[in-house]
Amino acid sequence: MATALIILAAGQGTRMNSDLPKVLHKVAGAPVLAHAMRAGATLEPDRMIVVTGHERAAVEAAARTVDEEVIVVAQEEQLGTGHAVAQALPALEGFAGKVLILFGDTPLIRTETLEALAGAEADITVLGFRAANPRRYGRLITSGGVLERIVEFKDASEAERDVTLCNGGLMAVDAALLADLVPTLSNDNAAGEYYLTEIVAMARAKGRTATVVTCDEGETLGVDTRAQLAQAEASFQARARAEAQENGVTMTAPETVFFAYDTVIGRDTVIAPNVVFGPGVTVESEAEIRAFCHLEGCHISRGATVGPFARLRPGAELAEDVHVGNFVEIKNAILDEGVKVGHLTYLGDAHIGEHTNIGAGTITCNYDGVMKHRTEIGKRAFIGSDTMLVAPVKIGDGALTASGSVITQDVPAEALAISRARQETKPGLATRLFENLKRIKAKRQKEAQ
Repeated sequence: MATALIILAAGQGTRMNSDLPKVLHKVAGAPVLAHAMRAGATLEPDRMIVVTGHERAAVEAAARTVDEEVIVVAQEEQLGTGHAVAQALPALEGFAGKVLILFGDTPLIRTETLEALAGAEADITVLGFRAANPRRYGRLITSGGVLERIVEFKDASEAERDVTLCNGGLMAVDAALLADLVPTLSNDNAAGEYYLTEIVAMARAKGRTATVVTCDEGETLGVDTRAQLAQAEASFQARARAEAQENGVTMTAPETVFFAYDTVIGRDTVIAPNVVFGPGVTVESEAEIRAFCHLEGCHISRGATVGPFARLRPGAELAEDVHVGNFVEIKNAILDEGVKVGHLTYLGDAHIGEHTNIGAGTITCNYDGVMKHRTEIGKRAFIGSDTMLVAPVKIGDGALTASGSVITQDVPAEALAISRARQETKPGLATRLFENLKRIKAKRQKEAQ
């Protein structure tokens, strides 16, 4: 059956105490809205509609980074979920099938849950969960396995508040039925809002079918406060760590490893404690990421080792068996097979040929204050410690730079480049200098007394 999505993302989120719309706060490096959209996209919907309101230009921009074809509609006044869905109805004109209604601030919904919602045969299917402490959740009132109505807590009787089957918010509705019922919603309730939840009782009164699909309570977590944002982050990380381990990744202290929403790790990779993955990282099989590394926007090939205390920035490409050691930073640079960068080095805007060795303290001086320039280093070259490579510059295959050199010109293949001042040695001068400094110090101390 054809599927369409409506994602409600109009709320301000006043309890976040933020100038940023609540759906743009991030979990695992991506806005919570992006998580909801990506989960929905796995259903391959015919249409995806995002309802915006507060700071709608920013929300629309974020939505289009996930899906350029997304349909964005505005809810000028926030008058409830029913009112929000009403704004999306014109965008559903001509559509026949199931409409899934999601919330843009629920980042933990699983694909399997959405598939269950979309696959149910009822005219309306509502997502529910069993709550140990129902608190102020809306209640799902059922009879013989049939969903009869949804009651908001503030409107519920004492008997209805004793029900533990709670409303998870999401629902799947036949498109024609949704278009028929939403325009007739009333705001005659304690909050004066148009509740989408009322369409269940309205549909049952027309003899239409309604049912419930259940999920774990954690999936329905909405991000309305900073505390809930932190809770969502913790839940995402726990899930990501468990999935990585199931897929054959070793983590010696998994609770200290943090993944992004799109991190990909190959099996038999080992991740040491205190490693942070930003967005856009792929690590192939049998790599090793040592402690206290920060990686984002990079690709690490099979058998490579990174760290400890290394930083890989966007555009870093490490081929097989590359070694990047401690206190090394790499940005927008390609390291071919077998390259070794042991320690205390910055490589930016560079291409390093296979089996080249980069000595400690090497820096590619890639920025002139206006433009970035590239450094090209050939195969099996040896870059001596404390070499400054002033880009644009090329080092040929098998070439060598002497330690402490400042390289400003291209170095041909197999050549040695030396660029430093000649050393001069003055016998006995060190002793005389120290004695003179000690006399000056003693004199100043005496004068200060």
